[in-house]
Amino acid sequence: MADGSEKRPALPLSEATVAALPESVLRPTYDRRALRPGIVHIGVGNFHRGHQAWYLHRLMQEGLAQDWAIIGAGVRPGDAVMRDKLLAQDCLTTLIELDPSGTSAEVVGSMIDFLPVEHDNAALIGAMALPDIRIVALTVTEGGYYIDAASGGLDLTHPDIAHDIAHPGAPITAFGAMVGALSQRMAAGHAPFTSQSCDNLQGNGDILRDVIVSLARATDPDLADWLTAHATFPNSMVDCIVPATGPSEIALAAQFGIADAAPVTHENFRQWVIEDAFCAGRPDWDKAGAIFTDRVHDYEAMKIRILNAGHQVLANAGELLGLPTIADCMSHRLIRAFFRKVQMEEIAPYVSDVPGFTPSAYVDLIEARFSNPEIRDTTRRVAFDGSSRHTGFVLPILRDALAAGGTVEGLSLVEALWARMCEGTRQDGSGIAANDPHWDTLVPAAEAARIDPGAWLAQSQYYQDLADVPTFSTSFEKWLRVIWADGVDAALTRYLDKGA
Repeated sequence: MADGSEKRPALPLSEATVAALPESVLRPTYDRRALRPGIVHIGVGNFHRGHQAWYLHRLMQEGLAQDWAIIGAGVRPGDAVMRDKLLAQDCLTTLIELDPSGTSAEVVGSMIDFLPVEHDNAALIGAMALPDIRIVALTVTEGGYYIDAASGGLDLTHPDIAHDIAHPGAPITAFGAMVGALSQRMAAGHAPFTSQSCDNLQGNGDILRDVIVSLARATDPDLADWLTAHATFPNSMVDCIVPATGPSEIALAAQFGIADAAPVTHENFRQWVIEDAFCAGRPDWDKAGAIFTDRVHDYEAMKIRILNAGHQVLANAGELLGLPTIADCMSHRLIRAFFRKVQMEEIAPYVSDVPGFTPSAYVDLIEARFSNPEIRDTTRRVAFDGSSRHTGFVLPILRDALAAGGTVEGLSLVEALWARMCEGTRQDGSGIAANDPHWDTLVPAAEAARIDPGAWLAQSQYYQDLADVPTFSTSFEKWLRVIWADGVDAALTRYLDKGA
């Protein structure tokens, strides 16, 4: 941390004060008043500001990408809170890198505006329809794409999507707004923008294409055909651990002399792997360390299976034992050993090498990153939305293992721990607050599974035919009974000792 910076009075972050910040704090060297917008980003959370916005900021620091500045946007009422915070500080964000070897701060200025958050998304549609906007990017979470679990396509019956189909001029979803703007661009003779998903979904660009084109086809088949012919939806893999912001993060920014209402803390690792498919141009993100490749799928499979699925290996056991952070989970002898064994025996065998990493080497990297005690990534945050994260991250690996005739004992235990966590109490009897969009249905299923474990697997929207595969269902039922009868530690110990 900067020498003596903790003694300085914290300056409210703004364009007017940024030059007066302590010398140790990096800040924009470019003229933000001269920046021109080229990107609208929907979903301005911590991850976007600590990842994609940082890559663009680094280009701007080199005098590049001056016409690619970001306009922030949101479609949920809660996004208005972030808008108010960021506009009050001229859309500047303090990034604080947390590393055991030292902590540093940098002010990022690549975002220059934040659109009003409106029920009909009129301002958002209007901005995206402008020809200067060449990329519309999203971070709306893995569960935010309205995917029908049975078909794998857009759920046209979801009330939000049904509303957008019935009211295309006043949509309530990000996707409806994008379709509305693309319709205006087509009518005006402008080219489409590139639609870029930055969420942790394997094939995220392909998923976004299906959502946008399917929604367009439901209202205007000619628009859908135009998009199919001319629009692009690049796949990408994004990676950086970015904890939620709370009072301690705000206080940490103040120690650097910065009064920031929404600072972002992050680890000292970032990776962005992108398919080079941009129909309207793009920034040279590779000059800031991003990787353009036609092997995005291999990179994202490694990351999603080892890191994202690995988070689910840890989080439910940690939540049940009352461990506050992922680093605390990694400090727990049994959970760390459980993580290692499941990774090496049941996840890494179904991951391909990528340039620079074998699966086993990537497991080592993730183990070190998860163990960083400076990253206060809460167990609760990682366990959130298990209904999306287990179905998206864990169950595909389990299916591959079953198809290959491999062991699924550890992954079955992971699912049993999730079922036990969704009952809503920790092992010490304390309550677990609602932590999933489908909590109201998960809790009764988890309660019923205490007596009949099959009641959990009967949730076909998650498990589909897996409930009828004895190799998995028998193992799952065994582990859930052990957890309820003897506790988490006993189940982990039994798995580590015998695997059965």
